[in-house]
Amino acid sequence: METKINNSFYAPKELSKMGFKYLGDNVQISRFARFYTPGKIIIGNNIRIDDFSILSGNIHLGSHIHISAHCLLYGSNGIIMEDYTGLSPRATIFSASDDFSGLFMIGPVIPNKFRNVKCGTVIIKKFCQIGAGSVIMPALTIAEGAVVGAMSLVNKNLEAWQIYAGIPARRIKERDKRILELVKKFEKNQKSND
Repeated sequence: METKINNSFYAPKELSKMGFKYLGDNVQISRFARFYTPGKIIIGNNIRIDDFSILSGNIHLGSHIHISAHCLLYGSNGIIMEDYTGLSPRATIFSASDDFSGLFMIGPVIPNKFRNVKCGTVIIKKFCQIGAGSVIMPALTIAEGAVVGAMSLVNKNLEAWQIYAGIPARRIKERDKRILELVKKFEKNQKSND
């Protein structure tokens, strides 16, 4: 008899069989998302990963994170997303990138001695949000509370509690920190409901 699927998210029992390095509570993952090397992926509590996203490599997701549809996380050299962060649709994070100057060959099917690959962990600190269609390059840190506007290219470290946008991303203005007060209220409410 065929099992009827009530929604597009995996059931908790199905998730527990996927082989993640760690899987927290209250995790919603679309049946249309893809995971390569799940044994290297840590997923915290209260996570939602939407349709057609791809996660590959060494990825550590904290808690209270939303990864929207069509996001790509290429974590061969590590991606860390801390608590209360998110990726808007079609955001892409690279932890490795080829040299396109013409001095080297490009692509994973080419031996490394003919390539020049920039590698490094991408760290997205607490309370950050990455806008739709944005690209994050390897070996950088997006400091706490920084946000990136849609269609931006992040190719250097970003400072805390600032708003960035553009190609390459430039500082637009300071971001309000009132979200921190809301987080305290939210967490207090969560504890009282437990």
